[in-house]
Amino acid sequence: MTATTNAPPARKRSHGDSTAPPGKRRNLGDLKVAMIFIAPATLGFVVFYIWPTLRGAYLSFTEYSLLSAPKFNGLANYERMVQDSFFWNALGVTVEYVVINIGVQTVLAVGIAMLMYRLTKSITVRAIILAPYLVANVVVALVWYWMLDVQVGVVQTFLGWVGIDPVAFFGDSHWAIPTVAGINVWRHMGYTALLVFAGLQTIPKYVYEAAEVDGSTEWKTFWRITLPLLRPVLVMVLVVTMIGSFQIFDTVAVTTQGGPINATRVIYYYIYERAFTRFDFGYASAMALVLFAILAVVSLLQLRLLRAKESDLA
Repeated sequence: MTATTNAPPARKRSHGDSTAPPGKRRNLGDLKVAMIFIAPATLGFVVFYIWPTLRGAYLSFTEYSLLSAPKFNGLANYERMVQDSFFWNALGVTVEYVVINIGVQTVLAVGIAMLMYRLTKSITVRAIILAPYLVANVVVALVWYWMLDVQVGVVQTFLGWVGIDPVAFFGDSHWAIPTVAGINVWRHMGYTALLVFAGLQTIPKYVYEAAEVDGSTEWKTFWRITLPLLRPVLVMVLVVTMIGSFQIFDTVAVTTQGGPINATRVIYYYIYERAFTRFDFGYASAMALVLFAILAVVSLLQLRLLRAKESDLA
């Protein structure tokens, strides 16, 4: 007498999945797909960001003019920077531009965002507000350069109608950097306003309803509810705007080219002049590295002091 069983025959596993459970096999498959998708971006990041940064850091310790191989000179470029009055002037002009640009742009952006939030949420209005940001910065600078021209500018004509003498917006050292800042405020405030507007939509309506029940005025509600709850968004806006403001270049290059009397020679334009007009790449790399360190420190301070990770809604 022979015994028979109904057990299914053992299935022969393939070579790649002989031991791994199904969940783990799926995770490994997802990882491979993810690696394929992020590989091009990673390659571009390494080639266009990491490698130039490392190369610039190396050149900052050399004397290099393109005509010969880099020659190591230790900290000579950094010692030269400390004694360079043009470097400190460029840094001061840049800080003046950053303060004007961030201050005016943030106030106007918050005001525009509040108006949109209270009056309209029309997509057409948002598109109109964003329109200046879609125009190339060089084009914006050229148009404003012609409009503000002291002899033929249309703005000078309007000033004449109200009895104001022509103003040399780009030729007067007192007006030059506020004018450059004003042009960039005009171009970027719509984009910043939309970021703030998106932040306003994350604030629950019941918070405003409770404030209204308690008899809070519009002004008190703005200062005690809206601004504190907008802090995470405002921190992000301030950090991004600050970094972008320190990198101001194209508007200066198109309109004033650093003049008059170094009044608009910002740090980016000074680095460009040293590198590509005087071929002093070692010194220019040293200034670029110092600017990188300044931006990193200021950004970290902003994130830490403004408590970017915390939200009053939690």
